[in-house]
Amino acid sequence: MAAGPAAHARGPTVRRMLLGARLRRLRELKGLSREEAGYAIRGSHSKISRMELGRTAVKERDIADLLVLYGVTDDAERRNLLRLAREANARGWWHRYSDMIPSWTHPYLDLEEAAGSVRTYDPCQIPELLQTEEYARASLAIRDGIREGMPPIEIEGRISVRLMRQRVFARSQRRTLAAIVEEAALRRFVGGPELIRGQLRHLSRVSEAATVDLRIIPADRASLAPTGRAFTVLRFDEQAIPDVVYVELLTTALYLDKPADTHAFERVWNRLEREALSPDASRALLSRLMEHLAE
Repeated sequence: MAAGPAAHARGPTVRRMLLGARLRRLRELKGLSREEAGYAIRGSHSKISRMELGRTAVKERDIADLLVLYGVTDDAERRNLLRLAREANARGWWHRYSDMIPSWTHPYLDLEEAAGSVRTYDPCQIPELLQTEEYARASLAIRDGIREGMPPIEIEGRISVRLMRQRVFARSQRRTLAAIVEEAALRRFVGGPELIRGQLRHLSRVSEAATVDLRIIPADRASLAPTGRAFTVLRFDEQAIPDVVYVELLTTALYLDKPADTHAFERVWNRLEREALSPDASRALLSRLMEHLAE
């Protein structure tokens, strides 16, 4: 096993997915069923399935037994896989905030950190990776008020995670962010006109970065996207990891990685891009909106 992809992968969720993909290939090369592999580690076929999909923590002992079963004798490959197994059980950077953020977002934080590209659409608000701290605080107060409210310490914890995500993203120059936003979301005065003016200035500034592609769907081109809600598409440099579509609901989230699902959202994204203004025209619209707020 080459050290490259595993060495660059971040976050336990992504490391589990890489390890699982490699284990699946080894099992298939050996011509073994999931039932046979499960028996070797005192488990079931469903346990092997979860391991190969990267959806469960792994025991180093189980990985060592599977490598024996699969006939992996190369010392370097065994060391790399066992190291990946140890790293797959590590805690993410966000763990100290885990009690303050919804449990269904935990895998997303790992996936977002490891993604080579992030494409996000939100018809109702500014995407989280592009929010100012003031906007984040105001939007969280509204959203979590619907969820029967959060103690102030939890709201601050969630804001800290959101700002940390932005810093983590900014540190990597190879990663790209594409965001499509409805003009209606920019005109929604979350926190008041002055706060929105600061948010629009921030959007205009960050959209100049080579790694950010911001496009706005103007009000006279109301989106007809069939999703009806926000979604994010994560794409990874490692070919072993499929695209993941993340859709957050009120009390849970969907993680979609089957080709039929990801292809459907790819078509939706392409349609949204056709409806949206170009990046330059989007910045011009931001300027007009800021001028209007200054009147």
